[in-house]
Amino acid sequence: MPSGILSSRADSPSPARAWLVLCCMAMLQFLIAVDVTVVNVALPSIGADFGADGRRLTWVIVGYTITGGGLLMFGGRLGDVAGRRRVLLVGTFLFGAASLLAGLAPSFPLLVAARLLQGAGEALALPAAMAVIVLMFPEGPRRTRALSVWAAVASCGLVLGFVLSGVITELLGWRWVFLVAVPFILVVLGAVVSLVPADPPAVRTPLDLPGALLLTAAPLLFTFGIVQAGEDGGSPAWLPPAALAGAVLAAAGFVAVERRAADPLVPLRLLRSRPRVLANLATALLSAALSTSFLLFTYYLQDRLELSPLRAGLTLVPLAVALIAASVFVPRLLGRWGARACALTGIGFTALAMAAIALTAHLEAGALAMIPAMLLIAAGMGFGIVGLQYAAVSAVTESDAGIASGVQRAADQLGGSTGVTLYVGIGFAPALAGTGPFQASSLLALAGLAAAALVAWRISLPIADPARD
Repeated sequence: MPSGILSSRADSPSPARAWLVLCCMAMLQFLIAVDVTVVNVALPSIGADFGADGRRLTWVIVGYTITGGGLLMFGGRLGDVAGRRRVLLVGTFLFGAASLLAGLAPSFPLLVAARLLQGAGEALALPAAMAVIVLMFPEGPRRTRALSVWAAVASCGLVLGFVLSGVITELLGWRWVFLVAVPFILVVLGAVVSLVPADPPAVRTPLDLPGALLLTAAPLLFTFGIVQAGEDGGSPAWLPPAALAGAVLAAAGFVAVERRAADPLVPLRLLRSRPRVLANLATALLSAALSTSFLLFTYYLQDRLELSPLRAGLTLVPLAVALIAASVFVPRLLGRWGARACALTGIGFTALAMAAIALTAHLEAGALAMIPAMLLIAAGMGFGIVGLQYAAVSAVTESDAGIASGVQRAADQLGGSTGVTLYVGIGFAPALAGTGPFQASSLLALAGLAAAALVAWRISLPIADPARD
């Protein structure tokens, strides 16, 4: 098909071509979603190879999610301005190159740098990939089916990452957790070049690059400050407080830039909706605990119980299955219960899970004793995130729907990465050597969940229409 045919025929490529594109975009979505969780079981092996403790290993997870969440909205805007196909190619190539670098990394700092680049690739590629799907499928049942496939693949990628991590690490080694994605990325790049129509000429439009950089710098500096604060004499005393002060200044600078920007990354009009602001704040607090729980499961099964990566991955199968079941079951209750009730239920389940993790670690129980906590986490994620997502995009206009969704996803990713940094960084710090790290991290997460419950309680929305949801 000639490059301009998509625009000339009112966005109506042949169904076969559209579904081929969807398959390739779903493959990319799966690889990116898997990368959020696939490193969990591999972390102890990575730490053993590089001599990194639990606090430093948090960089392998949060480095990816911070840059992915911080640059996500900028990536979406860049696709609108520079062309989705161009940005999709750049983001996918960057993600693949960073995956190769991570798999071959000779040192821990280089591995962390590769994870940062992977997150940047995700931020560029994912919004452009979703926009391509929307353009390839006309509005109506075909687009609905395509977006349903897209969402289902993302959920499967997240949950299967736990299992794949154990299998790959055990059979091939932790480096293949990253390297296995490279050939699939090459397939996606070839498909984009051959199947996705070329972009129209780029339009000169102001981009809020300072806002994107500040939004990413704030959590990165915060993470650096917390990790360095936990080092046992390994860094100058002034460095952690300087990094934390820099995080505060970056956050304040982001707000100032957004107020003056001609085309802000986060339009401040979105903050006029009280339910939306509360929903995003509660999302960040809930995601902080959820992400922490995933890491605690891994550390307990492999470091405390000394299970092999394969056995640890198989032990996490109930979590993966329960997450899939929750993603199917919970949306049906949203129309009956309303967003706030679903959110509070999810926060409650997550709090019970964190208490169960602390109790299991205190009793030094076996692997099977962690399964109730895993099931509670799945329920907490299913109820809580679905309810808060609904509240976060409530009453948005058509022009703001994409931005509101991007803000909610950024709150999810940045909240999760900040929570892991804070809860695990403090819980596993040498200063708390006399306290169980699992109990300390769980108690910190419980405090965050109490704040999340107070915030979610103040969300006031009408109950969703079951026929519509």
